[in-house]
Amino acid sequence: AVFLHGLTDSPYSLRHVARRYSALGYLSIGIRLPGHGTTPGALTDVEVKDWIAASRLAVREARKRVGPDAPIHLVGYSNGAALALMYALDALDDDTLVRPARLVLLSPMIAITPFARFVGLAGLPAVVPAFAKAAWLSIEPEFNPFKYNSFPVNAARQSYLLTQELAANIQRHLTSGKIANMPPVLAFQSVLDETVSAPAVLTGLFAHLPENGSELVLFDLNRTTDLDLVLTRNTLDVLNSLLPDADRSFHSTLVTNIPGQAAVQAQTKGPHATNPQTLPLNLTYEPNVYSLSHIAVPFPLADGLYGMTPDPADAFGINLGTITGRGERGALILSLDILMRMSSNPFFPYLLERVEEVIAGPAAPPAPPR
Repeated sequence: AVFLHGLTDSPYSLRHVARRYSALGYLSIGIRLPGHGTTPGALTDVEVKDWIAASRLAVREARKRVGPDAPIHLVGYSNGAALALMYALDALDDDTLVRPARLVLLSPMIAITPFARFVGLAGLPAVVPAFAKAAWLSIEPEFNPFKYNSFPVNAARQSYLLTQELAANIQRHLTSGKIANMPPVLAFQSVLDETVSAPAVLTGLFAHLPENGSELVLFDLNRTTDLDLVLTRNTLDVLNSLLPDADRSFHSTLVTNIPGQAAVQAQTKGPHATNPQTLPLNLTYEPNVYSLSHIAVPFPLADGLYGMTPDPADAFGINLGTITGRGERGALILSLDILMRMSSNPFFPYLLERVEEVIAGPAAPPAPPR
């Protein structure tokens, strides 16, 4: 399996999923994508083509190590999910590319805000040294050992260009009919996501996939908190707009509260089904957590850096998931938005169970002639 991390991120973000693949007999290759793992300034020069080339390199290495017949899965998080999809689509046209058997996507970046289209203009003044900071959307202290805190303008622009290329690639394969040969996709997405467009996961990807066993798993907000008075109306109604009742050719699962309880259940509808099958999960929402977030999906609560209940054996000198201090504003080097954002997933055990089903499931059918 090949693991493609997100923007400003590192292979760390997918290590828990990668370890499960390894434990079940898969080779796990996590590539550090160009522009990452050194200093944030490296992202001021990177281009989409560099990420695509690195993705192809990682898959070639996987094929070299496991031989010609073993199935290869692509696992992508955020920006890396877009790269996984780009690779799978390109492999439908190119005999030199290995066709992946499965795709597993976490918080997939199918679309982002159109504002990113114009952020390249914000970087133009940076050619004058006095305006060097103009090349950055934000400059923050770099205390996270596995992720950049600062965000260059170019990084946002390249991600936007990647989503535009992905949309065009999907449309091209719809027109040619080759989209019918896409491998099954299992995607996990928080209903609330400030980084990527959650509706685009449905309208821009799943609405176009063939009926091949693909599934979209959505994590609902916590319906039992006492925060209704401070949540926006759009937030409370987001699920209705994201997953309306409609005939669908894919499986859909909603992880949501059992009515009136902190405990959650999985409500799953098969293709063209109208009534969901309900399964209690023996997992709960914490009372002070009103939703997951874009960054929470790939991390268990025990993660040493991002978890709410970090494993002491997994310590890195700082834990960002347990910071809950209160005091006067203006004293912190970070915004409260960063500190309040949910950074781990209380339903990660369920995510791993679903990934295990993919790993243990039947191999994908033989690829049709090109």
